Amino acid sequence: MPIVDPRTGEPLSSDPSSEPALGAAAASQGPADSDLIFDVDRSNIQQVLELSMRIPVLLDCWAPWCEPCKNLMPVLEKLTREYAGTFLLAKLNIDDNQDIAGQLGVRSVPDVKLISQGGLVDHFQGALPEKEIREWLGRYFPAPEDAPASPEEQAEQALAAGDTATALEILQQLTQQYPDHLAYQIQMARVLVAEGRNDEARTLLDALPPEDRDGPEARGVRASIEFGEEAPDAETLAALEGRDDSEANYLRALRQVADGDYEPGLEGLLAVMKRDRAYGDDLARKTLLRVFDALGADHPLTVSYRRKLFALLY
Repeated sequence: MPIVDPRTGEPLSSDPSSEPALGAAAASQGPADSDLIFDVDRSNIQQVLELSMRIPVLLDCWAPWCEPCKNLMPVLEKLTREYAGTFLLAKLNIDDNQDIAGQLGVRSVPDVKLISQGGLVDHFQGALPEKEIREWLGRYFPAPEDAPASPEEQAEQALAAGDTATALEILQQLTQQYPDHLAYQIQMARVLVAEGRNDEARTLLDALPPEDRDGPEARGVRASIEFGEEAPDAETLAALEGRDDSEANYLRALRQVADGDYEPGLEGLLAVMKRDRAYGDDLARKTLLRVFDALGADHPLTVSYRRKLFALLY
């Protein structure tokens, strides 16, 4: 794509004798930071483009006044080191290099461009969370075999292990780093529910913009809160011992769902529906749909039990 000086029409290249040896260690074992990550300006932009003929370059267009840029840059640097020479990271300060930014069509920052073979392959704008950047990179590069879990994955793992304190700490850090990424606040609400802090979870959800507050993820968290409040306590469950009617079986299934035992709970709700569709004005089917909301559309149990529900209905 050669970048040219808009004033002269000449390539924005430097004096070859003064060019730094960018990327020299990219093919060696354990490349140094200076070989992987460097600043780009008018003195070396043409060299960077030439370098991209041999190794892809991520061009991070940023500005000193841009707070999202400051959040994004450490993540890009971390991933560049992790990929260890699969690509390089070039950082362009658009305030100091407005001519280059104009040639590249930069309209807002952060703007990260993937350059290979001298041309633009793809780009993304905004300070994406690490997990999303990993997914974006995954379109073009194989992930390192020893890649560490992203913060989002660490939070999910902690929650699955019952370590809600760690999950909450990670999510709090993510919400501070990415205040516009409201999915983290919804995940925080889910962790608060797991800790029994339902009122705090509701307050967090109620503060979201309407499109997020009423979206499927938030509805799922609200459903989890409601299951916990509607499910029978231990004394009520004990009183149901020996009963095999629709009410008893429904309440047992609801308790299982509230406790996170989703599969037996879903199976129990489906059994109530098969046996007594009229119970509670089709309550078992309605509750199944609420559980699907709580789990999320892509959860394996949602996919499986939607099929079972469809088969039963049709």
